[in-house]
Amino acid sequence: MTCDTIKMEISTNPDYVGIIRLATSGVANKVGFSVDEIEDIKVAVSEACTNAIRHSEVNYFLIEFKLLKNGLCIEIKDQGKGYDIDSIEAVDLSNPKEGGLGIYIIKTLMDEVEIDSGDGKGTIIKMTKYLGVDI
Repeated sequence: MTCDTIKMEISTNPDYVGIIRLATSGVANKVGFSVDEIEDIKVAVSEACTNAIRHSEVNYFLIEFKLLKNGLCIEIKDQGKGYDIDSIEAVDLSNPKEGGLGIYIIKTLMDEVEIDSGDGKGTIIKMTKYLGVDI
């Protein structure tokens, strides 16, 4: 492939999540994912972008697609206020509540997820999906 990284800077306007989903679909299709896998990736990316839009308190964020030989790595980066990762409550599926499921959904749909965040340093959600790996 001539291009192995695609970077986009996106306004924190929630109306643009649809554009991000379209871009994600195109990139994931190019890598070779199935329709079902592409849908999972789009949901995970939407959740990560929604978190940046709702919680970062900045005007824009970055999304980076890294095309791998065996999959796709996507990073959502903002320079917002960040948060304490350890303060995220575990999800209780026997007593579901509205909201607060974004990180759980991302971790469920993707093969690898790393989160780096802290007070004043912003947040990076790095998620990877590999070809041919069933969750």
